[in-house]
Amino acid sequence: MGEQRSTVFPQEVLDQYAGLGIDLVELFSAGHLGHRMGIEIVEAAPDRVVGTLPVEGNTQPYGLLHGGASAALAETLGSVGAMLHGGPGKLAVGVDLNCTHHRGVRSGVVTGVATPVHRGRSTATYEIMITDEQDKRVCTARLTCLLREAPDPRSQVDEVTAAHPAR
Repeated sequence: MGEQRSTVFPQEVLDQYAGLGIDLVELFSAGHLGHRMGIEIVEAAPDRVVGTLPVEGNTQPYGLLHGGASAALAETLGSVGAMLHGGPGKLAVGVDLNCTHHRGVRSGVVTGVATPVHRGRSTATYEIMITDEQDKRVCTARLTCLLREAPDPRSQVDEVTAAHPAR
């Protein structure tokens, strides 16, 4: 669905995750659903996450961009922002998403920009504005994520090894 771009991270994010053995692009990607939909994360930082979504392949029966596709883009972008805000020690779990759909789109690519409304110790809320190629607002969304302690990746490896010892 078009050319693949690489996600741009600010240096402070790269430094924060350096040496942890984590694939940042994969961790802060759109996941399996987003890959199938063609969501691309273009820019990712705690204070601004930008991503795109092709309209083609993500329409409802009337040929318009599906509202659920806009919601998936919004939740992806807001979640990435919340995860980056929380840092490597936190997991972001969406607890509230609302979307207002302003206009229909039949073709092209929409772009979402997530910016923080609130960034606390236990929750993060992002507003996501989705626009069409003419920079007209298509959807406005708000996502609140709960920030939970992330399990230590080393303990997960130890648990798997204990559950499935070598024979």
